[in-house]
Amino acid sequence: MPAKSALKKMMEKFSRDSGIDEYLEKNVESAGYGGFEIITSPVGTRITIYVTKPGLVIGRRGIGIRELTENLEKIFELQNLQISVFEVEIPEQNARIMCNRVAQTVARGTAFRRAAMWTVNAIMRSGALGAEIVIAGKLRSERSHTEKYKDGVVPKTGYPATLTVREAVSDVKLKMGLYGIQVKIAIRDMVPPDMELIKDIEKERSEKERSEKEGVVVQDVKA
Repeated sequence: MPAKSALKKMMEKFSRDSGIDEYLEKNVESAGYGGFEIITSPVGTRITIYVTKPGLVIGRRGIGIRELTENLEKIFELQNLQISVFEVEIPEQNARIMCNRVAQTVARGTAFRRAAMWTVNAIMRSGALGAEIVIAGKLRSERSHTEKYKDGVVPKTGYPATLTVREAVSDVKLKMGLYGIQVKIAIRDMVPPDMELIKDIEKERSEKERSEKEGVVVQDVKA
């Protein structure tokens, strides 16, 4: 039997991981699913699941996590599978969780604008650098269009965007049709040092200008 090429192995791994992600999102949704990580080694496979309510995944006396382990091993042919469940410390800075919250809130009948603004405010209150929510679909009429809700700073391109921005996409089906939801969150703790330096300089400049207007002389003291 010929050996598999590196490209074919990579595509199979991507397909398997996507299937696991879809399975977990469907079966662990009530626990506040926020994503997973998988590590494969010669001795077995380890999956780490991030949720807001670990108890719902583990279940009473570990029944829930044992059933989940057995199902994943059977469906995706995983050998010697071990599952760890971790609680997301700041759910408001997990794009996957907040995107699903918007979808669930809209599905319960809340106006999409109110749901989006509530989510943006919750993200900013958690200490994020910025938040952006885009909702597309038949929002007000038969004609589809897009609305964007944003606060703070969300880098769009380049290294800062790759480093700081977390993104998730979801959808919800309503009477008017299918709504698409995209959430982007810029994590303040991941901001590069040079961006922090620019921000500090602007802050010091504004404080100095304010002090001068109030008649207070500010001097730079050098050792």
